[in-house]
Amino acid sequence: MEIEVLENKKDSLEFMIKGERHTFSGILKEALANDPKVEFVACTLNHPQDNDTKFIVKTDGKTAAKALQDAIKTIDSNLEELEEAFKKALKD
Repeated sequence: MEIEVLENKKDSLEFMIKGERHTFSGILKEALANDPKVEFVACTLNHPQDNDTKFIVKTDGKTAAKALQDAIKTIDSNLEELEEAFKKALKD
């Protein structure tokens, strides 16, 4: 996965995730949207056949980079919970 940062300011961040369309982008967008310090988050594809997702993140009282780091930690934690639930379910 390749990331291209288009703009990095204290309260806003724009970046592209190369080779990613909807799957991970949707998870990341939801995690960012659940952060009360994130005022706005959007992800778009420039063209229906495009494979790069553009993100725009705007924050209030938290740096956009920190919001992104927190969202990634949340996703990681959720995946660990899912893994444990599957381990438990398959053990029975």
